[in-house]
Amino acid sequence: MAKVTLEDFNAFRELEGQQLPEGEWMTVTQEMINDFAKATGDFQWIHVDVEKATKYSPFKKPVAHGFMSVSLLSKMLEGVIQVKSAQMGVNYGLNKVRFPSPVLVNSRLRLVGSISKIEDYGDNGLKITWNCIVEIEGSEKPACAAEFLSLMFE
Repeated sequence: MAKVTLEDFNAFRELEGQQLPEGEWMTVTQEMINDFAKATGDFQWIHVDVEKATKYSPFKKPVAHGFMSVSLLSKMLEGVIQVKSAQMGVNYGLNKVRFPSPVLVNSRLRLVGSISKIEDYGDNGLKITWNCIVEIEGSEKPACAAEFLSLMFE
């Protein structure tokens, strides 16, 4: 299904309770994992030491940080929906997050989600509750399941 493009908040509100299109697959590379480690200061060997992870990890290769999956939600949502009148969007928080399955290096991920709630926020904003599942290609369990909140302003 193609990306949903809407003119304004009125059109966006009509999507409350609706499923979003499936996102495009993206590959999680070792370079992305290393960059995330640099940004967060989390250099645990299971993420960044390819040789050690190959030898000692139960997964036999490096795995991405769990929080990397969460950090990709904004980008993944951007890939499935656009509201043209929106001037700015910000992350607001998370109500629930789980990491049911590890993301092995070179795994492909995509977003499957829905909009569970849209509320007014201030004079020109909306608070959106997104139900997000980050699927791993070929895996029965997702990388991440999250109730993600964001704000959008016209």
